Amino acid sequence: MTIGPTGSGKASLARQMARSALAVDLADFEPDVIAKAKACLLDFLSCAFEAGTHPWSRQAVTIAHAASDGATIIGSSRLASPADAAFANAVMGHGLVREDMHAASISHHGVVIWPTLLALSEQAPLRGTTLLAAAIIGYETGARIGRALFTSELARLYRPTGLVAPLGAALAGSFALGLSEDAATSAMAIAANTSSGLNQWPHTGASDMYFHPGFATSNAVKAIGLAAAGAFGSEMILEGEAGLFAAYRRETAPISIELFGGGECEIMAVYNKPAPACNFAQTAAQAALRASHELANTDDVDRIIIRAPDAAVRYPGCDSKGPYRNALQAKMSIPFSVAATLARGEIEEDNYAELDDPEILRLVAATILQSDPGFTASFPGKQGAEVTVFLRDGRTIRHALADVVPATPTDIRARFRTAATRVIGEDRAQRLEQLVDGCEQLGDASVIAAQCRLDSPERILRSAS
Repeated sequence: MTIGPTGSGKASLARQMARSALAVDLADFEPDVIAKAKACLLDFLSCAFEAGTHPWSRQAVTIAHAASDGATIIGSSRLASPADAAFANAVMGHGLVREDMHAASISHHGVVIWPTLLALSEQAPLRGTTLLAAAIIGYETGARIGRALFTSELARLYRPTGLVAPLGAALAGSFALGLSEDAATSAMAIAANTSSGLNQWPHTGASDMYFHPGFATSNAVKAIGLAAAGAFGSEMILEGEAGLFAAYRRETAPISIELFGGGECEIMAVYNKPAPACNFAQTAAQAALRASHELANTDDVDRIIIRAPDAAVRYPGCDSKGPYRNALQAKMSIPFSVAATLARGEIEEDNYAELDDPEILRLVAATILQSDPGFTASFPGKQGAEVTVFLRDGRTIRHALADVVPATPTDIRARFRTAATRVIGEDRAQRLEQLVDGCEQLGDASVIAAQCRLDSPERILRSAS
């Protein structure tokens, strides 16, 4: 990295970040950072394709206003206004609960950044290099603000993604469209006014969660549009007396929030989930999978103790032992994820298909979830967990992981190919993967979104040529 300090400290935090971001060039980033951005885009598209038929996805598509010159709704033949298309695509990308994760900000930045940039790419000329650099900026901005803003107590009340991802997407879009420093600062400020998302949904099993990234994305698109049209945002929106930090954290904002500090990129701290479940259930489920390999029969299980970071134990819904009214509650529950993994001997979407499975529910009831001081001290740098299975004959099976094992690039590509092929066919899925892999060479990045559309082969061919 060759990016310097964000500013003198006299400018507002939003302006410091806008100034730093607008000076970025894709050449500033190492190949592994660019490869990570491409992997995150493929994983986002994979989730959107796979979740396209889920109820919340269909609901989001239903309310989109058709526009003949609009933006693509992934896996659909419909074009909609950029804000509506971005909303629907964000909901679909979040629909499996398998979106990428930045643990330190407790946020899913990709399901807000990618829908924003894909929608904008179909409205204005956008090179592939610009798309990738903008995405890296978006992850960086949301993650840095989230690191500074969130505590485990705040995250129990407010959805982190809804609070910080709109600002990251707004700055990403401002960079993509080549807005001025003033306009980019205003876009961030206007987006911050839309920060929202309450964490009541895990207590009731409601589907609010699926729509949080949709609102964040739609609002980011509108904030960018307003700023581009000359709207003037609150310069001190982060550190002001009624700014983001005062409103949510009830503390003074930091003096500086430096982007790419020390040459580090926050996107490299993002991991791609192996399991379609809550971030905090990932490591425990992986430990349970290892335990299942030593378990002859779940009938032998007497009780289970799960140890995890305090942030995991305290996050809404993660300690739930039922009743589970829908799959989302089960996906949020660490006890359910562990029980289902032990019972089925695998980690996959079908683990959450049978919420009334008597053996899974018996194992859930036999589970104790505990906060572990060691894992708590290591979080968020590492997200460890331990699962101990006590058998009726007095033996124990114990497996611990110091950190979550993310999905590998091979895993990401395999599930992308399966999901994309099912929706748009093998040939077009292969072409879409090639477009993402060769994104730096694209003169018009809109071909990526166009390739995700259900459309006539002739029209897609024209768009990609």
